[in-house]
Amino acid sequence: MMETALLLAAAFGAGILNTVAGGGTFLTFPALVFTGMPPVMANATSTVAVFPGYLGGALGFRNELAGFDRKRLLRLAAITLAGGLAGSGLLLVSSNQAFSMVVPFLLLGATLVFLFGDRVRQWAAAKARDVSSEGALGLFGVALYGGYFNGGLGIVLLALFSLWGMTDLNRMNALKSGLSFLLSAISVAVFAVAGLVAWPQAIIMMLAATAGGYAGAPLARALPKPVVRKVIATVGFGMSAVFFWRLIGAA
Repeated sequence: MMETALLLAAAFGAGILNTVAGGGTFLTFPALVFTGMPPVMANATSTVAVFPGYLGGALGFRNELAGFDRKRLLRLAAITLAGGLAGSGLLLVSSNQAFSMVVPFLLLGATLVFLFGDRVRQWAAAKARDVSSEGALGLFGVALYGGYFNGGLGIVLLALFSLWGMTDLNRMNALKSGLSFLLSAISVAVFAVAGLVAWPQAIIMMLAATAGGYAGAPLARALPKPVVRKVIATVGFGMSAVFFWRLIGAA
């Protein structure tokens, strides 16, 4: 019962965080690990747990997505699916020991990206360029990361879009939501076929995350952005410290 309560609370909080600003992975993944789930399975199950939120975001931006050139959108979708498939496959061949070694660095990196996301986007905008083969390679790399570990994905995608010369935040968020949904969909499919998903935990967390997302909407309107960023940064750095401690203790 205590483990179930922990997972429900983590998923509900993740739903709120993802609605307000992102960072839900900082709660769902550690919670699953702390219940004794192997890290690789915890990462796969965490991806499934937050998956419904991406669908809601994509549907919410469907009008903006419809404004993109169809050929360009299909091209970007294909690159994203390929990268997500590669990243998910990489997780499948990662041992729990190897994944445990990189998790603290992934959490810390995702936290830093979240904390300095605005500056990263501003820098990217200053270096803006049109979509090219290099842009495709960048998207493939980001999608590969997202298939392997989902933390901070949305912020990295927004920075990438700025590099491409995009400036309309609504269109950027629309593309981010659509590509994140596709990426998560292919990851969920791969993890499910491979038997990496703990479905009882995933299902209850999906429900709690959806409820948290709904509850987070008024908070997103009411809370000042600096307060939200500090809360999420504190959670991210705290979880990074815990996993670094676990890594040192296991050495």
